[in-house]
Amino acid sequence: MGSANAADVKVNSVADAVTQGTVNANLNLRYESVDQENALKDADALTLRTRLTFATAEYYGLSALVEFEDSRSVAGVNDYNDAIGNNTDYSVIADPETTELDQAFLQYKRSGFKAKVGRQVIALDNMRFLGHVGWRQDRQTFDAVTLQYGINDFSIDYGYLYKRNRIFADIKDIDSKDHIINASYNLGLGKLSAYGYLLEEDTNIDNGIDTYGVRLAGAQNLDKIKLLYTLEYATQDADKATTSYSADYMLGEIGVGVSGLTFKVGYELLGSDNGEYGFATPLATLHAFNGWSDQFLATPKQGLADTYVSVGGSLVGGKWALVYHDFEADESSATVNDLGNEIDAVFSLPIDKHYTVGVKYAAYSAGDAGAGKVDTDKVWLWANAKF
Repeated sequence: MGSANAADVKVNSVADAVTQGTVNANLNLRYESVDQENALKDADALTLRTRLTFATAEYYGLSALVEFEDSRSVAGVNDYNDAIGNNTDYSVIADPETTELDQAFLQYKRSGFKAKVGRQVIALDNMRFLGHVGWRQDRQTFDAVTLQYGINDFSIDYGYLYKRNRIFADIKDIDSKDHIINASYNLGLGKLSAYGYLLEEDTNIDNGIDTYGVRLAGAQNLDKIKLLYTLEYATQDADKATTSYSADYMLGEIGVGVSGLTFKVGYELLGSDNGEYGFATPLATLHAFNGWSDQFLATPKQGLADTYVSVGGSLVGGKWALVYHDFEADESSATVNDLGNEIDAVFSLPIDKHYTVGVKYAAYSAGDAGAGKVDTDKVWLWANAKF
């Protein structure tokens, strides 16, 4: 087994596909602390996630991949609520100890067509609706059948997801009957995507969430300035037991890149149906949106309007970013309107091609008392190694 280029590998049999496969390892050591203005104890966690991957070479377009993942608390730093029932008197750090099969799939590729069957990572567009939650130590994967076809500037993805392997070890995994479709075309001014995500847990109770939307994301070089822009709209209908509701989603973002810096301003709205039900994105990579303190992993019933500005750039070979969020309810009431604000900061530094270190900070300041949120500070330090 080795790391030869695909063009240099000659595969004449299934045995060759196995012996000429590749093995990779990824280790992520991370310290996280959480300080909240409530009755919970401050949380501290030092965890190590180890991921081992074996991928065969291709044989007549067929290949396979198997990947195992393990997450452990180390050095006795484990004073945290792991979100699956341990240490519930502490604040939550959603990195439970687990050893599991992260991916295991068969794949077929030919002439722009690709099919996968089995446990796999799925990430579409910016992962606002479907992603791997890669920030957490136990990332999200899906047991699924996925099909993809691409030709020139057009591509289309379809998937049937029959199990959601979430970030909480295997305790909170969900059997499902999800259908996902995403088609995109690269226009001269950006990538235009249209999608439909029809989600349903495999239970005896109605719980369908159907979302349809369109997204345009692009960039244009204007002399010494790079213009960035994103526009997105989606509508959602949900049926849950005896309750039905509808809500809308909107995103507008514009940015400029100049002199090594990137400035962005955006507005994201997760709407509400009459202040009772908020727009839901249960399969999203949620940590990447609405602030890194994770105060809005579930959309409030009043909805959420997030106005944000960011600046980022390079420093001593690494990358940094500062972000400010202002949160308001979509459907305000006498007790809930101001949902608070947040300041986020991050710096990451690669050390040759194998290692990366970083530091990250999130400070959330609560708004109206009726919103049920409290002031929260989070700090992360990490070191990652890939082989």
